[in-house]
Amino acid sequence: MQSEDTRRILEEVAAGLRSPERALEEIQRSQTLVDLGFARVDVDRARRCGFPEVIFGQGKTPGELVAIAGQLRSGPLLVTRVEPEAAEALCAAEPGSEYHERARVVTARLPEPETLVGRVGIVTAGTSDLAVAEEARWTVTAMGGRTETLYDVGVAGLHRLIAEWPRLEACRVLIVVAGFEGALPSVIGGWVASPVIAVPTSVGYGASFGGLAALLAMLNSCAAGVTVTNIDNGFGAGYSAALINRLGEPNLPQQENSR
Repeated sequence: MQSEDTRRILEEVAAGLRSPERALEEIQRSQTLVDLGFARVDVDRARRCGFPEVIFGQGKTPGELVAIAGQLRSGPLLVTRVEPEAAEALCAAEPGSEYHERARVVTARLPEPETLVGRVGIVTAGTSDLAVAEEARWTVTAMGGRTETLYDVGVAGLHRLIAEWPRLEACRVLIVVAGFEGALPSVIGGWVASPVIAVPTSVGYGASFGGLAALLAMLNSCAAGVTVTNIDNGFGAGYSAALINRLGEPNLPQQENSR
């Protein structure tokens, strides 16, 4: 809340135009948002949801990203879909920040990895799916989780996957990233006891329709326990997987819902 708004509220209370209770309610509500004119930054999200607001970088100018990030310095910073020019501006403005080029992610103030029993497994069908997988990995990392990666083990050579099966079975939740026909999540979902989050990618030739073929295949999976994110949404998969992983930790306090 701007100082002039606070002054106005106090003057209205003094003039008897507003009750102290209503004034307090409005001031407290305003403290959850910072209005920058072009963005309303949710500075209360960490208290409510356990993790600060994540900034989606695509379509925002470097100056806008720097201004928004400047309001989120009380915890870890995660900015997704960041182009190099904007990443350079963010890294100059935010001490200790780092640009992960393959994932197009900027992070700062990352927590030390927690001593979690569970791991989030991140699996890709091919090397071309790595950008989406890395976005998921850095999201889990920013939320304090540990990851186990297994890349380039698609259905075109299942012997690569079978050789690593014990690593998959040891994970509490799996993120499976695939383009083309999107078959890998169904294969894995039929063999493991953990939840599988399937991420279709826009990788593939013309009839893949920019990931639509993989998306529909995953939505129609006959394997139980497979849920699906939007095309190329590594962030969404990583965030959900990190929350699922934390729920299985008996010694960690769970986030209370204050609403």
